[in-house]
Amino acid sequence: MDGRPANDGPADDPGKPDYWDAAVAHLMKRDRILRKVIPQHPEVHLLTRDEPFVTLARAIVAQQISAKSAEVAWEKCVTACHRRVTPSAVVRAGLEGLREAGLSQRKSEYVLDLATHFHEGRVHPQQWAEMDDEAVITELTAIRGIGRWTAEMFLIFNLRRPDVLPLDDPGLLRAISLHYFSGEPVSRFEAREVAQAWKPWCTVATWYLWRSLDPVPVEY
Repeated sequence: MDGRPANDGPADDPGKPDYWDAAVAHLMKRDRILRKVIPQHPEVHLLTRDEPFVTLARAIVAQQISAKSAEVAWEKCVTACHRRVTPSAVVRAGLEGLREAGLSQRKSEYVLDLATHFHEGRVHPQQWAEMDDEAVITELTAIRGIGRWTAEMFLIFNLRRPDVLPLDDPGLLRAISLHYFSGEPVSRFEAREVAQAWKPWCTVATWYLWRSLDPVPVEY
């Protein structure tokens, strides 16, 4: 998935992660590719939303499809929930309501299962900010339809963790291929090797590489 949330406001926008400027300085110093990419996207940065459920539901809907297709699919989910996507609204819509709105059978099941976990208190979003990355991933991937990629998108876009490297993301691998390997396919091992220079700011490097492919972000 290539589209990611950004902001069109000034660089000192209070919504900017507190680590962003330090990360940019590090990446500009350590990586010759990012030294060129980052200045092409000034005054934009990662933003988050307050609703963990919405972030996760959008990530489920976006699995294995393009950013444009994901927006269309999400609008179907919004329609099924009468414009407000909450766990209770999804439970009320049910599998039939999600399917009637046009969401696929499998993604309808996944979104409904996620809503049920939230609705019945089987997940603990109030604790996630205090948990380390792998502990959050473990809890999230216990939910049907949430794999490591979806959990990593949550770490990036909701918890705004600074050092997430989503090696299952095709957009990131495509950007690494384009910028670092002259368009040749890259393995996860090769991508991880490139990313050694980014630590401890892999999230920020990934965000700018996404922007290099698609300068117009899509929200989660």
